[in-house]
Amino acid sequence: MKNLRILILVTRIALGGLFVYAGLQKFIPKPPRPATEQGVQLPDHVVKIKGMIGGLKGTDYFWPVLGVAEIVCGLLLISQVYALLGAVMLVPLSLNIFFFHLFLEPHEVGELLMTGFYLLVNLALLAYDYPRLKTTFLTQQATVN
Repeated sequence: MKNLRILILVTRIALGGLFVYAGLQKFIPKPPRPATEQGVQLPDHVVKIKGMIGGLKGTDYFWPVLGVAEIVCGLLLISQVYALLGAVMLVPLSLNIFFFHLFLEPHEVGELLMTGFYLLVNLALLAYDYPRLKTTFLTQQATVN
């Protein structure tokens, strides 16, 4: 039992650190990439990826909000006190990251496996805390007459 708690502690810190790092990266400006030559046909998946990421960044608010959400979830996981809240909040983020790679980069098997692993780790953390999760979210409401 003690070994399992140590594994959960290390897992929360690792996953939390990963998302804090990913969130911080959204605030670091990247140098512009050279424009592709005119007439060069980009693969369909690259066009979709550029459209999606460009749209998220183009709103001027969503990309930073995504970064803040990743940082907050990561810090909650690292804190251990609010790790359950962090794991619950991280589900939609990790699910969307996995779906991004599943639908837009299915040929990148390494990245697909890696993001699938992050999602499974997140779900495993929720499974570990299921008794607390159940009492928090799945309590029966008293009927009001």
